[in-house]
Amino acid sequence: MEWFESEDFWRELYPFMFPEERFAAAREEVAYILALTNCHGGHVLDLCCGPGRHSLEFAQQGFHVTGVDRSPFLLEIARGRAAAAGLAVEWIETDMRRFSRAGAFDLACNIFTSFGYFRDEEDDLRVLRNVHASLRQGGALVIELLGKERIARMWQSASCDDLPDGSKLVQRRQLRDDWSRIQSEWILIRDETARTFHFDHAIYSGREIKDRLLLCGFRQVQLYGNLAGVPYGVDAPRLVAVARK
Repeated sequence: MEWFESEDFWRELYPFMFPEERFAAAREEVAYILALTNCHGGHVLDLCCGPGRHSLEFAQQGFHVTGVDRSPFLLEIARGRAAAAGLAVEWIETDMRRFSRAGAFDLACNIFTSFGYFRDEEDDLRVLRNVHASLRQGGALVIELLGKERIARMWQSASCDDLPDGSKLVQRRQLRDDWSRIQSEWILIRDETARTFHFDHAIYSGREIKDRLLLCGFRQVQLYGNLAGVPYGVDAPRLVAVARK
C-alpha cells in the first residue's frame, strides 16, 4: 500500500492538515484563482479536493463543481459540509491518475501540494495529460505547490509543531534521488502515545513543472509565487503554475 492509500494517514493527521482557518482561507484563495485565470463561470474540476475546501467555495459562487479524491474519509467530510451549506457538488472517489472527462471543464485546480505523490514520474505526466484532455479549449489549470527553490532556501531536516488539541507533530525530512523527492517521517504524539507515518513525494522547480505542462499539451504556462499572483522568484512562498489549453 502506498502512503496516500492509507485512510489512517488522512484521519489521524486531518486536524493538522485541515484546521478551520484553512477552510476560512478558501474564499480568498478561490478569488485569487479566478483573477489569475479570468474565469467567470462554468464547470470546475477540483482534483485532489480533500475535504472540499475549494470545491465548496466554487459552488457557493455558482460554478458547477466536480471534486475528485481517493480518500473516502475526506470525501465524507466534504459531503457533510456541502449538505450543511446546501450546496450541490459532484463528488467522485477515484485515483487522480484514472480521472478524465473529455472537454468537460473550464477550469481545473490542484491545490495544496497535491501533485507528485507517485514513484513513477510517468504517473505525474498521466495526470497532466488527463487534465489537459478534460479541459475545454481555452480552459486553464492551476497547480499550487511548494517549489524546489523554496525548499532549498528554507530547508529544515526536522521541526516540531504544537497542535490545537495539545498533541505534537514531529516532522523529519530527507532529500532523495538527486533532489527529486522528499522522504518524510511524521510522528504524532498524543496522550503519551506516538504514531509514525512515512510518506514521500516528488518536488519540482518552476522550470521543471513548466516543462512538464508544456510536454503534456498545454500551450501557455505562467508561473507565480503564490495564488495572489506575485512574481515567482527567490522569495516566493509557493510555486503556482497557470497553464492554458
